[in-house]
Order: sequence, then C-alpha cells, then structure tokens
Amino acid sequence: MVKLKIILLLFIVEFSSHSQQIKVSGKVTDSIRNPLVYASLLAIPKGEDQQIAHAITLNDGSFKLGLSKNQNYEITISYLGFKPQTLTILTKDQDITKNFVLKENLNQLDEVVLNYTPPITVKKDTTTYNVDAFATGEERKLREVLKKLPGVEVDKAGNVNVNGKKVTKVLVEDKTFFTGNSKLAVNNIPADAVDKIEILDKYNDVAMLKGLQDNDDMAMNIKLKENKKKFTFGDVEVGVGIKDRYLIHPNLFYYSPKTNVNFIGDLNNQGIKSFTFRDYLEFEGGFGKLINDAGSYFNLFNSDFAQFLNNQDYTANTNQFGALNIRQSINSVTDLSGYIISSRSKTETESNTLNEYLNFNTPFTEDRTVTNNLNNFFTIGKITLEYNPSYNEDLTYNSFIKVTNNDGVGFTTTLNPSQNNTINTLTNIKGINLKQNVSYSRKLSKDHTATLEATYNFQNDKPLTEWLTNNQILQGLIPLVEDTNYAIFQTKKAKAHNFNAIVKDYWVLNNFNHIYTSVGINMAFNSFFNEDLQRLTNGTINNFNSAGFGNDFSYDFIDTFIGLEYKFQIGIATFKPMLYYHFYNWNTKQFNNRFSNNKAVLLPQFNTKIEFNTSEKLNLKYKLNARFSSINRLANNFILNSFNSVFKGDTTLENQLYHTLTLSYYKFNLFKNLNLNVFTSINKKIEHFKNVTQLQGIDQFNTQILFNLPEYSWSTSGNISKKINKIKYSFNSRFNYNDFYQILNDETNLNISKSISSTVSAETFFKNYPNVELGYTKDFSNYKSLENVTNFENDRFFINLEYDFLKDFIFKADYSFDAYQNKSNGIKNTFDTANTSLFYQKEDSPWGFEINATNLFDVTFKQQNSFNNFLISDSKTFILPRIIMFKLSYKL
Repeated sequence: MVKLKIILLLFIVEFSSHSQQIKVSGKVTDSIRNPLVYASLLAIPKGEDQQIAHAITLNDGSFKLGLSKNQNYEITISYLGFKPQTLTILTKDQDITKNFVLKENLNQLDEVVLNYTPPITVKKDTTTYNVDAFATGEERKLREVLKKLPGVEVDKAGNVNVNGKKVTKVLVEDKTFFTGNSKLAVNNIPADAVDKIEILDKYNDVAMLKGLQDNDDMAMNIKLKENKKKFTFGDVEVGVGIKDRYLIHPNLFYYSPKTNVNFIGDLNNQGIKSFTFRDYLEFEGGFGKLINDAGSYFNLFNSDFAQFLNNQDYTANTNQFGALNIRQSINSVTDLSGYIISSRSKTETESNTLNEYLNFNTPFTEDRTVTNNLNNFFTIGKITLEYNPSYNEDLTYNSFIKVTNNDGVGFTTTLNPSQNNTINTLTNIKGINLKQNVSYSRKLSKDHTATLEATYNFQNDKPLTEWLTNNQILQGLIPLVEDTNYAIFQTKKAKAHNFNAIVKDYWVLNNFNHIYTSVGINMAFNSFFNEDLQRLTNGTINNFNSAGFGNDFSYDFIDTFIGLEYKFQIGIATFKPMLYYHFYNWNTKQFNNRFSNNKAVLLPQFNTKIEFNTSEKLNLKYKLNARFSSINRLANNFILNSFNSVFKGDTTLENQLYHTLTLSYYKFNLFKNLNLNVFTSINKKIEHFKNVTQLQGIDQFNTQILFNLPEYSWSTSGNISKKINKIKYSFNSRFNYNDFYQILNDETNLNISKSISSTVSAETFFKNYPNVELGYTKDFSNYKSLENVTNFENDRFFINLEYDFLKDFIFKADYSFDAYQNKSNGIKNTFDTANTSLFYQKEDSPWGFEINATNLFDVTFKQQNSFNNFLISDSKTFILPRIIMFKLSYKL
C-alpha cells in the first residue's frame, strides 16, 4: 500500500508541473462606459489538445479567464443587442489585462441584417449554449457534445453537472424526456439533432411557482434543429460469452413534437440490472422530494420491493426487463403520458457472517452462512395528464399501479455455542399498490397564488413464510410441539388506505416579503392480520394463538394541520420561519380491545439561504419533527419475525420527537475551475422508539418503548475539486457519529459508532492521449459498547483508464485493490478486482464490436462490516465469477 500511495503522489506532482495558467482579466462596457452584466467571453485555442475557456461578466462588468501559457487563442466577446468582438492573443508567462467596449447593433430596416448567435448567452437563471460553436461534427451522442461545453461535466453513468451543480431533470423542447433522468438522454440523443442547450437554474415544473416554492433544482432543456424534430434513434446490443453467458439489450426511441415513444429491453445473465433503486426513486418523485418526507422515504426504502432492487451482489442472476413510455400532446395545452415497466429475475446469493454478540456476561461469536434462491416479478404502470391552459393555471393528474410477486428459498446455517442448526426458509410475497394524485395551481390575482395537492394510496400485501428445520428454534419463545421435523407457517395480510390533501396560499406582499398559509389533512386507515402455527408431521395443527401470538389489528390515524410561513429577504439573505400546528387523533382495535388518543403538537421550522452570487450559496435548515408509529409497532400480540426473532408491539406508543439541523455550502469558480461542496447534518432525538431486547444465545425477543433519553447523530461530508489544465484533482471525505442507548437483558447502556472515509484522486482530460483516473480511499470504523471497542480499517487504491486510439477504437479498464482489517479480531483480507473492454466502431458505421471481461481476477467475495444494538457483524458477500463477453451493437 505504501508503494501505491507513492505512485499516486508522484503522478499528481508530475502532472501538476505541466499545469500552469495565466490570467486574462478586465471589463466589458458599452460606449459610455456602462458595465455589461452577463456578457459572454469565449476563448477558443488554436492548439488541438487545449480546452475552450469561458467567462461571464459580473455586476461591474469584470471578468477573469484562465488560459494556458504560450498558446494562441481566438477570444470572442458577445452580448445581446451589441456587435460581437473577436481578437487573437498569444499568451506568454505574464497575466494580461484587457478591457472591451462593445457597440450597439442598430439595425435599420433597409440594412442587411447579419444573423449572429453568441456561443453562450446568460439571462437571469437561464444559460444557453449554441452547440454549433463547440461541436466538431465527430460527436455521435449528446454526452460527447456536453463534454465540450465550458462548465459542463458528464460522469461515466451519464449524470450531468453544470458549474458544479447537478442537473436533476432533462427536457426536450420544453417537455420532460421520459422520466426526466439525465442518463437516458445524454447516452442516446444524437449529437447532430441538437441545436441549443438551455440550463435552467431554480427550475420548477409549474412556472408560476418559481420564486415562491423553495426549489434549487437545475434542468437541462434540449432544443432541436428544425430538420431534426422528428427522428428515430437508439441501439440494439447483443452479446454472448463463455459458460453460456448472454445479453440482449435494445434501446429504441421515437421523438416528434407531439409524440414521444421509448422502449428499453434487457435480457441477460450477467447480473446487470436495468432498473435500480435509484431509478425507482425517480419514478416515485425523485430522491430530493422523498427525503423531505422522511416517513415516506424510509417506508419505501425498507419495503420488500426496494430491498430486492438494492441487492447488487449475486452468485448467479438472470434478468428479463422491459419498459415502454409514451407521451402524446393532445393539443397545445394538454399532454397525456404513461409508462409500463415489467421485470422478472432469478437471483442466487450467498454470504458468510461472523456475528459478535455483545452480551456483557458471556460474549460469544456466531458463524452464519445464508444462501438464497429468489424469483422476483414486478410490473409498474403510470398515466399522467397535464393540462396547462395558461401561465396562470396548471393541472396535473397521476394514476399509478404496482404489482409484485416474489418467492424464494433460503438456507441458513448457524454455528454458535448454544446450537448448530440449518433452517430452510420459503417465502411468497404478493402485493398491489394503487396511487392517485392530483395537483392544481392557479394564480388568483397579482399577489395571490393557490395550490391544491391531494393523494389517495391503497396498498395490499400478502406475504407467506415457512420455516423448516430438524431442530427446535426459539425455545421458550414459541410453543413448539415435539416432532421429528419442524414446519412453522406464517400468514400476513396488510391493507392500507391513505389520503393526504393540502391547500396553500402564496401571498406576495412585495419583492422582499411573502406570507404563505396552508391547511391540510393526512388520514390513514390500516389493518394488519397475522397467524403463526406449527404443522406437525401427522397433519395436525399447533396454533400459537393460545400463547399470545396472532394479530387482527386495525389502526386509524387522522392528522389535521395548519401552517404559517413568512419569507423575507434582507440583502443577499433570505429567511423563512415557519410554524405548523398539528392535531393528531388515532384509534386502534385488537380483536375487541380498543384504544383511542389525541394530542396537539406545535412544530417550528426555519430556513435561511445566503446567496453570495449565482455560484456561491449557504443554506441552513432547522426542523422539529414528529413521527408516529407504523401499524407493525402497535400490534400488541407476538409475531414471528425470523427464525431467531420474536416481536411484540405496544398499542400505547405515541410519537417520536426529534430535531434536525442541516447546513450546506456550495461554491463554484469558473475561472479557477474550483468546485466546493460541504454538507453537515445534526439530529437530536428527544422522544423516540427504542427496541427492548431479551437475548438468549442468538434468539431475540423484541418489543418497543417510547424512550426519553436524548440520542445524537452527526454526519458531515465535503468534496473539493480543482481542474488545472488537463487534470482535475479531487478530495472528498465523510464523517458519521452516532450515540444510542441499548436496552439488552434489562440493562441500559450507551453505544457509540464513528466512521470516516476519505478519497483523494486525480483525473486527466486529454483529447489525443489516454485518460487516467487514480485514487486512494481510507476507511475507519469504530464501535464502542461498554468495555468493548471494535476497530475496522480498509485501504483502497483504484485506477481507471480510457483511451480512444486509431480513431475507431476505445479501450477501457478499471482496477481496484482493497486491504481490509478487523483489527480487534486480527482478521486481514486483501482482494483486487478488474474489468476491461475493447470497443471498435468505424466512424460512419452504425455497427460496433466489443469484447469485455468483468471480475478479471475471478474474485469470489467482498468484505464489509456493520453494527447494531447488540452485535457487530463481519460479512463476506460472494459475487459473480469472471465473465468474458463478445458484443455486437447496431446504432440507429
């Protein structure tokens, strides 16, 4: 590892010595010396291997351009309504000061008008790139054009950043492209179809709400050439490999101003998922919106469906996937769109875990091996109607359905001091989810704008589970009858009807003072049924109900609230204090036992944004949160959670109460090619749900209480990157701290978890030479419980290589080396992974050929650690073996 660090350091130093710039600065004014704000300066180098430089003038007309030494540049200064200026300069070793005076372009009717489009124009929150000013004609896809635009970056996955800020939505001709995710657009839209690219900062789907709703999204709008507004594009990829590996992957798209049809298909046994959890979040409204509603996000994240999508490591995997999206403009003010996504997969997984149980009297270690064979099927469908008769009115209706059917066979082997056992687990999970949503916005007057949003959601899940074993499990916790084999069955039925509605009025007193009032209601009507029983080999049934198992539970919850927000601006700072008054009422029924309660809670919030300029911002957010329990925590009869866990809820649980404080800072400097992001979040739990655990060996009995000792969590992350000539240097780090109480076997103790991860890297951006990214990551984890302290470390070195050579060849390779240590147990492991590919496509040919290899060294597992209330886990997750494929592709 020391050698690898030295190599990385030498690499960075070597390239730094060739990465020197000089500064060209000055002012742009009109003929009477008034500064021209947002004038565009574009410096195009004469040398082929140099990069275009770009600058925008500030409020006083000043600018700064960073140019390479000893190079010829053609500089164009442009501003709407003024004649552009062009001059050529030769840079040397000294900085240059140069002022420009632009003359108005006073065209007369009898004069010949010269059509001139500036390469870049900036107008408030909109930056427009004229693609022809940057493209050379060799580009095939949009991503290749975007890489040539000043201030724009595209990563390997297709995510786009402009001036250091991520693009969250993609439009084509002002209409959402597919789901709005950038990856589909940048990897598929033909480069020669693009006329202009608009970057829309502070974008809002409803134009009249811009400036009213707090929205820091950035959208990219693709403007097409007139002769390219109706086209078909896409590609079909077919691959075969050793050991019967295969891949069929069509991406087909048709676009016209009124009709948009997209189809994505995938059939492979390489472990490639065309639909990931991140994609699922996009379909559910996007991560940014969901994370603001923590309850919805965590319910989504913890669902069986999401757990399947999150799983990325397999020993075998086959995927069948298809997605069809259609968008049709019915008329100039009405659009109808919809999609259907269907997926079927077969997955095999295997893991081996050493669980160190922190039982204070007799600590012990369990060796657990788990294998699963899973069959997963889901279909998602959505229809959206958008009606925008004018700027002053907007209506959107969504209808969403999701159907899932998952079954699996799992084998768990546990070796521990109290037992050696193998458990066979059979699962079958069926579910349906139906959601209806309507959003309506209307400008009532010059000063008042109103919005209505209402959602109805129905969910019906029916999971069935069977545990089979030769030995008794959970002795003393479940009432098993002696038998030669043990077959335990569980039936669950969960139904939920949820309705949410909020009406909000935005009152603009003046440019610096707004008052927002809202009133809303959240209603939930849930039912939960479960039955646990033993089926004996003679056919008789041993029902666990007599021992307090089994629930027939209903839960009705109503939250009515009113909110008041005052938004005001002082200089560059915007403040928004908020007060929300909630009145909660909830009722439960377990068989014939009823429980009713109500309470009122005042929840304050406060947001502050300081905008130093368009590329430097500071945000502070505070919120007092109240979260009520889910029905599973309230059902107060026993339920079997797993082969070694029993849970019992508590009907009397009320709500959690916790503080959240976040602070974020963003800065981007185009002249210095500097991007800086810092984010920190602090949470303090005042009253919260706490597991109370009785541990007998590996067997657990859990219940929950409302706990009032405070717990804290703190997370901080930051990244800084600076590009000097052809090299971008990056450093990012994150730190997490959590303290939490553990109630185990009638003892309450404080646990502390700390982790830190830092990465330093350097990446080159050459045109005619291989591009390399080199990096090193160091991870520390520390877990403390009473006298037990456990430390983990991981060192990771990685290198990525991409080389376009002989015009038609692209070679890619990546390599990583990990050195993992469990320092407390003396466990050390090293493993390295590598992938490589060689792609060939003649410049004017639609045919492409590729040979690639994944897991080149045939590594069998990855290693990681985790920590919960009473155990530390050191896990090996087994992965797919080496795969070598030959692929043939055809691009339309």
